Amino acid sequence: CTVIFTRLATRDLHKPISILFCNLAISDLFTSFSGFWISMLFITNPDITIFGSRDMLAPYALYTTSILSTIYNLVSIGIERYLAVAESMRTRFRVARNHSIAVVFINWVLAFFLGCLPLMGWNCLHAEKSISVLYSPFCVNYLIFIAIPNVVVAFIVPLFTYLRIIIILRKRKLRMKACGQATGTYKSAEIQVARTSIFIWLLALVSYAPFFAGVIFDATNQRCHIDLYPGVYIFRNCTAMLITINCLGNPILYTLKLRTLGAKLKALKCLSANRVRACTI
Repeated sequence: CTVIFTRLATRDLHKPISILFCNLAISDLFTSFSGFWISMLFITNPDITIFGSRDMLAPYALYTTSILSTIYNLVSIGIERYLAVAESMRTRFRVARNHSIAVVFINWVLAFFLGCLPLMGWNCLHAEKSISVLYSPFCVNYLIFIAIPNVVVAFIVPLFTYLRIIIILRKRKLRMKACGQATGTYKSAEIQVARTSIFIWLLALVSYAPFFAGVIFDATNQRCHIDLYPGVYIFRNCTAMLITINCLGNPILYTLKLRTLGAKLKALKCLSANRVRACTI
């Protein structure tokens, strides 16, 4: 909410990358909201989060949609950064505001379509044989269909884009150095991109790898719910907490540098105070 508020209030949304940042914050907000919804269902009726129920389809579908939207946004940000740095055959390709809006629209349409497939009928409410143990009443084949390609995309595409950015910056630095010009800007940019990409990878690895491992376990497991209680469900809850931590880490990595955030909030506070003073006068 802080990311969305500060970017809307300071008119940063005019920049293409800011649109992606703001949309990432919306995706994280949906993830937190759907996780809270599932937690409330667990508090009121714990059995339906273990054995499955039709009531779990909607919150799980929203949870899946928000996670997919977050992944697609992270990939889009990596590609946008690459296009902003890389040079095409003749001229540099500039990402316009309309491009970012179109990407946001496509990301949400794809996320909603894939996330809401259980609501459209791909569920195991009446098919006990292929039901998921961890995320009932989802089907195991649906979880595999969702998890494997998206996890691959979440790891491979950012790896390619950020490595390419580092290589491009290093080549430019060497070219500038050969011409006897200063290379401090490219060196600092290279270090910053390398550091950010490492943090992105670590956060994604810590957040999504346990969930992916849980899906693999779910696909290979043949035991019933009671036999796995409570250890496996504690692991499931921990994976949900890690995904929530990812939602908290994304703003810090991509948008909220503490000094910048403090300065913006202070500026907004001063602006509000000046308006109140002007209205009083």
